[in-house]
Amino acid sequence: MLRLFTLVLSLTPALLLADQVVLKNGDTVTGKIVKKDGDKLTFKSEFLGEVSMPWAAVKSLVSDEPVTVVLPSGESVAGKISTTGDTLEVAAPTPKSAPLAGVANIRNPAEQHSWERLQHPGVLELWTGSFDMGLALARGNARADTFTNAFTATRVTRKDKVAVRFNQIYGTARVNGVSGTIASAVRGGWAYNRDVTPRFFVTTLNDYEHDRFQSLDLRFVIGGGFGVNAVKTETTVLSFSGIGDYEHENFINGLHRNSGEISFGDDLLRKISSVSSLTQSFRFFSNLSHSGEYRINFDLSYVLALKKWLGWQVTASDRFLSNPLPGRQKNDLLLSTGLRVSFAR
Repeated sequence: MLRLFTLVLSLTPALLLADQVVLKNGDTVTGKIVKKDGDKLTFKSEFLGEVSMPWAAVKSLVSDEPVTVVLPSGESVAGKISTTGDTLEVAAPTPKSAPLAGVANIRNPAEQHSWERLQHPGVLELWTGSFDMGLALARGNARADTFTNAFTATRVTRKDKVAVRFNQIYGTARVNGVSGTIASAVRGGWAYNRDVTPRFFVTTLNDYEHDRFQSLDLRFVIGGGFGVNAVKTETTVLSFSGIGDYEHENFINGLHRNSGEISFGDDLLRKISSVSSLTQSFRFFSNLSHSGEYRINFDLSYVLALKKWLGWQVTASDRFLSNPLPGRQKNDLLLSTGLRVSFAR
């Protein structure tokens, strides 16, 4: 009996320090409130991890620490919360109450801080990105050096998104005293999306490309169009876009080509687990100036996080051109793997 009493006393502080939600089906979950956004309540339990549940299924809610509550009127108040019947009570300096079903948002301090940063961020704020590097060496009868690097940076706010990217591979080899370049390609560009509605956005892009083995000195592309967010969850973001663009190509042999294009494609970000993710981008460009000609861009990257700032990446970047110069292949594929250093501001 004494042991049971001691166990109850040892558990009581943990229970008292936990938030609690009771569902209409009778289930009770203890842990910490993360946020109520839209029609979902996100709750973090010690054993279940982070889970989401329909807000309409919540019968009662109690917090042990202050949270920010957005009332139906749009007013934001901070304080511990509890429920009485179908009413949510906020223990603010000036107590507030509202119908449970009408509460617009609830955010814990971390979520509130993130939300406030999105309201009026500085130009240098909210950037996330990564730098990849790979190196391969051969010494002996043949001497070869291959270097790959890539850089990406993204800034996402409530209404828009800016993405910048750069990808390079360069390799040299020497056999029997004869040296030569075995790989040389640079790909980069930027894109800007502006939300019109939560689902639809306008987009503009500017791409640059150099590929020695297609005899391409420079490809310059600029255009704009529309897109739709088909899926937008915490683990999956999938969008489709259609774009019209102008393309200018300079080849090493002096040939210049100007074309109008129309393109369509998709962008996918998939969080496979807490430590791994997959990103994929596809574009099909149909040439309007020269009927029947087209090109395809496809990029795929898998990242396994080793630490919060360090990961291991495997990347494929493919470019297909239906009308290369005579003697050149239509397809160029870059494969790289190595360390990825991530940053966030």
